[in-house]
Amino acid sequence: MGFLTRMSHSLLALLLCMAAGGLAGVYVPSVGDVAYVAAQVYLSIVSMAAIPLLVVATFFGLRQTMGLPFPGRRILMIAGLALLLVMFCAGTGLALGWVNAPGAQLGSDSRAHLGELVQQAGGDGGDIEMRLWDDDDNGTPVAGTERTRATLLPDNFFRVLVEGRSLGILSCALLFGLAFAALARTQHNALNHLFEGVYRTLELIIARANILLPVVAFGMAAHVLSQTDVATIRAMGGFVLHFVALVALLGSAAIAVIHRRGNQPLPEVLQHLKTPMLVSLVSSSTTASIPHTIEAMSARLGFSRGIVELVVPTASVFLRAGSALYYVLLALFVANLYDRTLSAADIGMVGAGATVAAFASAGNSSLTNVGYAGIVLSLLQLPLEAALALFLAIDLICEGPRNLLTLLATCVLIAVVSAGLPSERIAAPQAAASPVQPLRLVLTRAHLALLAGGGVLAAMLIVLMGVAVGARQAQPGGAGATASTTTYPAALSQAGPPPGVSR
Repeated sequence: MGFLTRMSHSLLALLLCMAAGGLAGVYVPSVGDVAYVAAQVYLSIVSMAAIPLLVVATFFGLRQTMGLPFPGRRILMIAGLALLLVMFCAGTGLALGWVNAPGAQLGSDSRAHLGELVQQAGGDGGDIEMRLWDDDDNGTPVAGTERTRATLLPDNFFRVLVEGRSLGILSCALLFGLAFAALARTQHNALNHLFEGVYRTLELIIARANILLPVVAFGMAAHVLSQTDVATIRAMGGFVLHFVALVALLGSAAIAVIHRRGNQPLPEVLQHLKTPMLVSLVSSSTTASIPHTIEAMSARLGFSRGIVELVVPTASVFLRAGSALYYVLLALFVANLYDRTLSAADIGMVGAGATVAAFASAGNSSLTNVGYAGIVLSLLQLPLEAALALFLAIDLICEGPRNLLTLLATCVLIAVVSAGLPSERIAAPQAAASPVQPLRLVLTRAHLALLAGGGVLAAMLIVLMGVAVGARQAQPGGAGATASTTTYPAALSQAGPPPGVSR
């Protein structure tokens, strides 16, 4: 257990696990399949604990935020700044992607291979039946507007809770949290203690599950390389490298903002954010890092815990900064693959479409997110088959950087909105830095010789003192002392009585 804990907090160890998983996926796929099953077990445990944690953390966050100065203004600031952050990531990716043109430098062999994949997907598409809308309980089709309403504001909270639809769960949690925050403190003490116990229990479950991160890294890498053709990964390597480079650039800017707002040294900021960053990078769940992020941003970096507990679970669903960057680069890659020249109007449509697609994909899983790229591609009249055929193969590779950028954008949002609030940083106890060592008495041979000599000397002194006392008591002068004592009354009688006393 301790070995896995140390590995789960080490970036080098996780990268080595990914490399080993990649080799296992290529040469020993059966080993990778077993590790992938363990990774799915991890995701199931995290999802089981993260969804209730999302609800409870939202309750606490809303209650504490409503007690801060200008709560309405801060909530509006959170919503507006979240939109600006998503638009900023999309705009940055659009500007740098337009300059670097991902997909334009592909060789003829790579283009031919990707073209075969797209044609194969297009040829197989005629044999696939797709349900374009849901049915209600009576079997009648549900309109798109009604489906959107049911997703955002479900009429049955327990249904969306069982189905794991995080967007509907969060909407219900926000409404219930507002009512919870409106109650007087004396009216919800019992419920508050109950939520506190549930909150700490779910935190502990996720923290223990994150010990399996090395196994997850190994299993995911093995699964990707065992299920995906190496030629496809090589052909899409330029897109992956471009996406990772932009995530690193925007992530560095986000860490600089957190460092400046938190007034903490940069090494300490990186140390405190290390665990949530590793969890977001390795796990394919946006909610797995919620407890670590809350602890790092509030107790370690000192930002308002009420703002942190409100923003972190909400942003894990709504703030789609990584997805916005991903959709922008995806659209540019497909456009360059088809030699489509983009005008200024097309560039604007790509940015707007990527922002809309990012928010529309809130609450959906990884593979479903690729389908929302059709919103952007349809604006450019590009085929959706290209996105489904090419990007489903590498989506698991891009999911970690995508979640990492979303996490750092969430931390930036917290750092900006918490301006003017007192710091809640809890200094780490010094005893926790190193384990308690027992008190030890170390004696050398010289010390033992000195102690033995001192003991012998003390014994000799005690013997000599006993001999001296015995010899003194055996002296003959004791008889003379007795005689003088007996003659003392006679001397007194010869001297006469004291003055004033008659015989």
